[in-house]
Amino acid sequence: MSASALESGALSDVDLTDPVTYLRPDLDDIWRRLRQEQPVVWHPGGGFWVVTPHRLVTGVYRDNSVFTSTEGNVLATLLGGGDSAGGRMLAVSDGERHRRVRRELMSAFTPAALASVERNVVVGTRHLVRTAVARGTCDFATEVAEHIPLAAICDLLDVPAADRDTLLSHTSSALSSAAPDATDLQARLARNEILLYFAKLAAKRRRAAPADDVIGLLVRMTEPPLSLSDDEVLLNCYSLLLGGDETARLSMIGAVKALAEHQEIWHALRGGRVDLARAVEEVLRWTTPAMHSGRTVVADTEIAGVAVRRGQVVTVWPRSANFDEAEFATPHRLDFDRSPNRHLSFAYGPHFCLGAQLARIEIGALLSALTEFADEIVLDGEPKPIFSTFLSGYSSLPVRFVPRSQGSTT
Repeated sequence: MSASALESGALSDVDLTDPVTYLRPDLDDIWRRLRQEQPVVWHPGGGFWVVTPHRLVTGVYRDNSVFTSTEGNVLATLLGGGDSAGGRMLAVSDGERHRRVRRELMSAFTPAALASVERNVVVGTRHLVRTAVARGTCDFATEVAEHIPLAAICDLLDVPAADRDTLLSHTSSALSSAAPDATDLQARLARNEILLYFAKLAAKRRRAAPADDVIGLLVRMTEPPLSLSDDEVLLNCYSLLLGGDETARLSMIGAVKALAEHQEIWHALRGGRVDLARAVEEVLRWTTPAMHSGRTVVADTEIAGVAVRRGQVVTVWPRSANFDEAEFATPHRLDFDRSPNRHLSFAYGPHFCLGAQLARIEIGALLSALTEFADEIVLDGEPKPIFSTFLSGYSSLPVRFVPRSQGSTT
């Protein structure tokens, strides 16, 4: 079977390399039409395949023997000559070494390992939400959401409190922007600052006895049998920071926006008529912070009968797959009772997100705190979207809260 290019037909004005595309009011219709009419299609701008249906996206995610991450996993790097961290950072490596490094790092994300972090998340989230609700109005994105996941991942990495605001400013610029005219140079500089910071922190840890945190774990992994290089240590710190911050933060901002816009869902949640775990999964599906993931084809193959060639870039789109009618009943309805909910917001297969459980803890803590302290949530201004070809969400979300008369004040 042959595949037409994205430039043909009614979708000729779609440019997935332009951040402004993702602000189009007809974006959901574009994804639906791609799933139905062009499920595997060639995007001429930059030259890459676009895969949109849920079943095909999971197929690409699953097979890292044919679709590798080692050249990069997002459009920005794949179209810019490849990821210089390929083979050295977990997110952009594959094969046996990837499996071994991942298995070691997973020990830091078990329920037992996350227990103390979870306690801090719950306490910190309750404080932030209680303060915001008592004040009445706030920018939820900057005054609440951005502090929760960053604190959690910095706890895991044992980043000093005095350094966290600086790291936050860099993470906010590394993969997206609050302004449409931000340059790629600004993003690269932000990423370099994060890498330089972790290079210094890891060197300091190496001079001391490795602590019982993720950086300490990575430092211990520099010894045989894994023998991680210094670069591998700092690159994986960088990846854990960005991965641990972006998905949960953008999901939480999107959750509050959705609750303000769907008052019946908010009232059901506030009234205890919703299973919290299901609500968290639906928030993740509904917001889908990471819109795509990229792979490089290492051997000629086919996707749904469409020939793809060695060396070509294939992009898969959870932003489409999470709203695929073939997988989700009434996908454009926010449904906190949805089950099953096989969303792809944490990817799938060998690169399923390491921090998925931590993100669930954070979103669950937020929803619980909102029901404890807030009676009503109302949008209090125009939300400001981020500009990115990779991430979806908001940099600003003005809201007004009405406190619960019986809410806890402890």
